[in-house]
Amino acid sequence: MTDPTPRTALQLRSLVKRSGELELSLAEVAIPELAPNEVLLRVEAAPINPSDLGLLFSAADMVSAIASGSADRPVVTARIPEAALKGLAARLDVSMPVGNEGAGVVVATGSAQAAAALLGKTVAALGGGAMYSQYRAIAADQCLPLPEGATPTDGASCFVNPLTALGMVETMRREGHMALVHTAAASNLGQILNRICLKDGVALVNVVRKPEQEALLRSIGATHVCSTSSPAFLHDLTKALAATGATIAFDATGGGRLGGQILSCMEAALNRSAKEYSRYGSTTHKQVYLYGGLDTSPTEFVRNFGMAWSMGGWLLFPFLQKIGPQATQALKQRVAAELKTTFASRYSRTVSLAEALRLETIAVYGQRATGEKFLIDPSRG
Repeated sequence: MTDPTPRTALQLRSLVKRSGELELSLAEVAIPELAPNEVLLRVEAAPINPSDLGLLFSAADMVSAIASGSADRPVVTARIPEAALKGLAARLDVSMPVGNEGAGVVVATGSAQAAAALLGKTVAALGGGAMYSQYRAIAADQCLPLPEGATPTDGASCFVNPLTALGMVETMRREGHMALVHTAAASNLGQILNRICLKDGVALVNVVRKPEQEALLRSIGATHVCSTSSPAFLHDLTKALAATGATIAFDATGGGRLGGQILSCMEAALNRSAKEYSRYGSTTHKQVYLYGGLDTSPTEFVRNFGMAWSMGGWLLFPFLQKIGPQATQALKQRVAAELKTTFASRYSRTVSLAEALRLETIAVYGQRATGEKFLIDPSRG
């Protein structure tokens, strides 16, 4: 191992106290001795994804957030409703590192050949936590060397959004569907999914909330875009489903009526071409996967879509475990090959670790608004 200069690193931590308080802070942590198969990554770019916000803020009411500490060591506290604490028992009084993915330069390695080969390379890494840290020790096989000329910013979002989008298309194929539906479709992930589907010739129905989101998707080539704010939403969705034959959907909202509405419109679209009536509905299986929780209200639906349907959860990491390392590696290699085209991500702002804990900054990225994707550069401090 090449001996690194730093012995400690700043790391962003999230703590849920038993008293019902969330505390966000920067902790100085020791850099561990590297195992033979590990590398030490100087993290220079790590995106703030919705999945990161779930761990970062937990169930806290961020409107109640209060700032303290100093400019370079800020502390943010916020109240957590008492009713929510029951579901957080496993993380009470446990300070947790945050950040699922990021990219940077390998500054030291363990003795294994695969690890040593990465020394000095710019790589992306799937950290599973603790990527909002100046340095991160991580297994070499969790790193993806970036193409020549690619920067850490280029590779910061190599994993979560690209692999989720690819996983959706792969799930569609493996389960025998011919087209798919995606909600919250103007997001960074949604734009990547559109580029994949356009490149691969897969029909995609996009569901958005606002006219400007519809315009954004159409500007990058999307054909089928339906806005929930339109009075004709259900009619437009049914028409798009009939045109594409989509019978699988990935819903980022999770709560509310949207998942059920998609199933209802799928059934209506299938009935347009039905040869005969059945009181049990279409025999074609319709699937809605809930993969996000943008709407935290209960999931509601009216069972007017026959008996051939399912609604369940879908997450990236269980999917990757299911398909195995060989298939996962093939997906990663595609991301690397198309890093600056199909899988390019754009950010509205780059902040330091300390800036990420300013209340005015949290107020922006905490909204999860389209076009407001933030990047943390821990090397700035």
